[in-house]
Amino acid sequence: MITSIFSKSRPLNYIIISTLLVVCYFLYLQKFPERVDSAEGVLSCIGLLLLLVGSLFIVNFVTKKNGLSKDNSYTFLFFFSFLILFPTTLINVNLIISNFFILLALRRLISLQSLLTPKEKIFDASLWIFIAAIFHFWSILFILIVFVSILFHVSRDYRNWILPFISFFAVGIITLMYALIFDRSLIETVVDSALIDFNFNYFTNNYQNFALSLYVVSAAFFFITQALTLPNKPLNMQSSYKKIIVAFCLGAVVFLISSNKNNSLLVYTFAPVAIMATNYIESMQINWLKETFVYVIVGCSLLTFFSQL
Repeated sequence: MITSIFSKSRPLNYIIISTLLVVCYFLYLQKFPERVDSAEGVLSCIGLLLLLVGSLFIVNFVTKKNGLSKDNSYTFLFFFSFLILFPTTLINVNLIISNFFILLALRRLISLQSLLTPKEKIFDASLWIFIAAIFHFWSILFILIVFVSILFHVSRDYRNWILPFISFFAVGIITLMYALIFDRSLIETVVDSALIDFNFNYFTNNYQNFALSLYVVSAAFFFITQALTLPNKPLNMQSSYKKIIVAFCLGAVVFLISSNKNNSLLVYTFAPVAIMATNYIESMQINWLKETFVYVIVGCSLLTFFSQL
């Protein structure tokens, strides 16, 4: 049933998932009435919701535009499922904004395989990553995927290697000017977040523990299957899938080393895992097994979400 619906890329599918995300967002928001007790708070929540929905469509655009999956809506569905699997992500302003910019960077980097305007794409991607780092410092690690992309496609032109540093200075200067004029504590906040912490004693209930265990096992499985099937991918697509794998690894490292740890930090891995999960589902030949797989992922996500309301 569910695979027959999402096995095609229909506008109705995107409307269904977007509507479900809006409903889940406002359901979870009821736990925090103080966030909507003012006009400013309401506008902030609406803006956050728009970023969440926008993130869904960026992931879908990256997948479809670059041929990372067939003509279906599984990536859209899985990304939504991971968001509600860890509902604290829905209200984490800094992480949602940071991940949004990381997705914009991935959009530029994966399209680099076309070799059209490579310098603009490298500069833009670097710029988005450094902006993302303002909201969560360790997302700066994603700059490594910029250099990986340069290595894959345009390594012979030395100017391409310099562009990320130009982006760094551009963002740094603008941020410093903003901090000096409007918010002098901004620099201190960014510096204070540059801490490494391997403490995982942050669970407040068993559902968070269950959600993390389920996600880690699933992500590890999809990562391994993607890595093993990589040689079978078309040669012109292998670099794109390698970037997805690198993005997942970097997202996992961000989660492992970040301070103030919580499950929301896994948001950087949601897009890569959603794409890898889609590839695995597409490779399955037995329909009832495919159906079961999708039901388990979506069902567990919904169960965990409603258990934490």
